[in-house]
Amino acid sequence: MSKASRSPRAAPKPTESTSEEIYERIYLALLEHRLTPGTKLAEERLAAIFNANRARVRDALSKLAYEQIVEVYPKKGWFVAKPSVDQARDVFEARRVIEPAVMRRLAQEMDDEKLAALQAHLRKEMDARESGDKRAVIRLSGEFHNLAASLAGNSSFIRSLRELSTLTCLVILVYNAPVVESCRADEHERIVKALAANDGETAARIILEHLSHVEHSLDLGAASEEADLEAIFGSAA
Repeated sequence: MSKASRSPRAAPKPTESTSEEIYERIYLALLEHRLTPGTKLAEERLAAIFNANRARVRDALSKLAYEQIVEVYPKKGWFVAKPSVDQARDVFEARRVIEPAVMRRLAQEMDDEKLAALQAHLRKEMDARESGDKRAVIRLSGEFHNLAASLAGNSSFIRSLRELSTLTCLVILVYNAPVVESCRADEHERIVKALAANDGETAARIILEHLSHVEHSLDLGAASEEADLEAIFGSAA
């Protein structure tokens, strides 16, 4: 058969995304503040974007909803969660309990390999700051906490902190925190130095200071809450 008579080779079909890949892509977009609270996550659009069927998209969104990162409303659909003021405070209260425990455990488990992983992450943070890559700074700042939990080796800490870190990103977006300034790299450096010295108590103290700085950078009066009609109009005569 001559070359001219050969059938053209069909273009390869795009690879279909798994539900886990869809979940991770949405999760990363949230970490980088590319997806904002209140954004509608239409199944049809996501299915087309990720080249996947709606069942896979729904599986990914269901997992995000279980982690309180996405909310679903009957007859309206899926939306990126918009934490209330009380939820914002709850997130930081939970982190103040969990992260000092992560620091103490990691200090006990510290070795050269784990220290190298933390130092490599710090270098990435500094490179991102020096290059002015705000999106990378945001992502890496959040990932530092997840990395510490992972290196500490407690699976419950890892799951909890992953969820709380993403919720913190949503809180920061809703309540106007200046992320690059509030999540300061020097505090991450001080934490790593304390961990390198196996000083879990100092690392725990610094992480509490760090969380306090982030929380106090929030404008918790920025979000509108339900009005107190009795306070506004007074009681009926």
